[in-house]
Amino acid sequence: MSPTSSTPQQLMRLAVDLAHANRLKGGRPFGAVLAQGDEVIATGVNDIIASHDPSTHAEMEAIRAGTRQRANPSLAGLSIYASGHPCPMCLAALVMNGAEQVFFAFDNDDAEPYGLSSAGTYQRLRLSLNPAPLPITRIDTGISAAQLYGDAPWPAA
Repeated sequence: MSPTSSTPQQLMRLAVDLAHANRLKGGRPFGAVLAQGDEVIATGVNDIIASHDPSTHAEMEAIRAGTRQRANPSLAGLSIYASGHPCPMCLAALVMNGAEQVFFAFDNDDAEPYGLSSAGTYQRLRLSLNPAPLPITRIDTGISAAQLYGDAPWPAA
């Protein structure tokens, strides 16, 4: 995929494909793409199982890689494409550092049957997404939650 021709749907599909590949390697099924417009700045996958670090969510890993690469902690002008709706930690990092917007493929309701929802954390912290702290938009990739999180077959490339 050429960075100069990536559509939002292609960037989201990249995040979902990263999540799927991470799951196949024994990791948690989450991937993220940090982008400026249609250009990929950095990617990340959830590395909690391998690193034993609970902060290594896909969005955080993409943010870390992207800010290091740019030698700039600001996320101004950048968007994140996340396979799953960002948890409060990831959303806070995006908001605090000026990200432009968030796109996601699967929400907490999709993730709940697989034990992967962060809705309980939002509730325990008494956080609401209404109104959302920045634009948060769902993008359909044509992949189902059962294909990413469960045992439904992954579509042929």
